[in-house]
Amino acid sequence: MALSRARVVAEAIALADADGLDAVSMRSLSERLGVVPMALYKHVRNKDELVTEMVDEVVREIAPSRPSGQWKADARALLAAARAIQHSHPWAWAAIATRGSPTPAALDHMEAMIATLRGGLSAPLAHQVMHALGSRLWGFSQEVFSSAPPSDPDVAAAAAAMLAQHWPFVLESAMSATHGPDGIVGPGCDDEAEFFFAVDLILDGAERLATIP
Repeated sequence: MALSRARVVAEAIALADADGLDAVSMRSLSERLGVVPMALYKHVRNKDELVTEMVDEVVREIAPSRPSGQWKADARALLAAARAIQHSHPWAWAAIATRGSPTPAALDHMEAMIATLRGGLSAPLAHQVMHALGSRLWGFSQEVFSSAPPSDPDVAAAAAAMLAQHWPFVLESAMSATHGPDGIVGPGCDDEAEFFFAVDLILDGAERLATIP
């Protein structure tokens, strides 16, 4: 099969899906494709451009169900579609978080969401909702600090004792949450439930604000 930009990107995505984004390099990708590394540079200038192309392809996969005509339901469906893509490509959230200016593919997704919100919200309120959604627009919740508990039981116990002494409500909050190893952004809190909790909170709040004279 002839080498093309589309094939290079598709194989890079398949490699990242299998082994993670760190496994993607020009050398590892060339070995997967059975070509010399220099052959890849005819299609992508460097790894950064390759990752941008990978992100764009993933974003283009976001496909919600047929619009219902109800702005809130349609907005939630679009966000759920973005979330599903993150499950299909668990490396993508980290790659998206490192991108700079939005590409045409990213702008297409933003346009779709804003157009959906404008079905029931004013332009200023839709603008605020977009900011409130933040990374959730792309299917993940970006936290400042990791919520993963220490893997060493002794370290975890010492950390819990320190929190209990100085920051009891932080400990209470942490202990009240469900934790697991399978979150999109890593082990810790149930980010699936928290993603949709935040989405519903934002959309319900926007709906309420839209009814205020």
